[in-house]
Amino acid sequence: MRFDVLTLFPAFFISPLEHGILGKAVAKGLLTINTVNIRDFALDRHRTTDDYPYGGGHGMVMKVEPIMRAIDSIRSEGGASKVVLMTPQGMQFNQKTAMELATFEHLIIICGRYEGVDERVRNYVDKELSVGDYVMTGGEVPALAVIDAVGRLKPGVIGCADAAKHDSFSNGLLEYPQYTRPEEYEGLKVPDVLTSGNHGEIEKWRKSQSLIRTYDRRPDLLQGAQLTDAEKSVIEDFKTGRK
Repeated sequence: MRFDVLTLFPAFFISPLEHGILGKAVAKGLLTINTVNIRDFALDRHRTTDDYPYGGGHGMVMKVEPIMRAIDSIRSEGGASKVVLMTPQGMQFNQKTAMELATFEHLIIICGRYEGVDERVRNYVDKELSVGDYVMTGGEVPALAVIDAVGRLKPGVIGCADAAKHDSFSNGLLEYPQYTRPEEYEGLKVPDVLTSGNHGEIEKWRKSQSLIRTYDRRPDLLQGAQLTDAEKSVIEDFKTGRK
């Protein structure tokens, strides 16, 4: 999969993309991540990429021409692509959106700055995304979040092919608790069921813990969920135990 990231600060991405799972995926050729300096597509000698807003107001607005020249330059290489704009005004990015974007082979991601981009840029964007209800200094950190969440879903990027299927949010629930050695630490023991070797009981425990954790921490995720009677019983028992 290929990502082209349009940014005013290409150096921002150097270290994050050289380490961990993303770095290994790039080294193996599973992911291609290019940073494109928007300033390279400004035609004046000062490489101007922003200007004062029409109608007055504070701050600066990113100009439409350099952004569109950058997109056109990338697309001139051929192949289908989807353009994503990182903006606080976009739909909230979640696991479902990550899985949707992972079905594509080429994403062009625009990192906004200052007061945002000229509104006309949106006419050429396929999807606007926000990583939360807050404002950051630019779209670079959100773009990294998208690249990480989407990239890890591509075949071969993470070690276990089935691991992503059990991630939080993948099935609408938070993930169950995880443990590793030692079996006991300062009196805190791993639940017996996990060391029992009974895979049926382990799966049952994990499902119930996933339901309980979701109800306890993110009850909004269960709104409108079609729960079975057994699943409802797990939650009711948990609620009763808390009283």
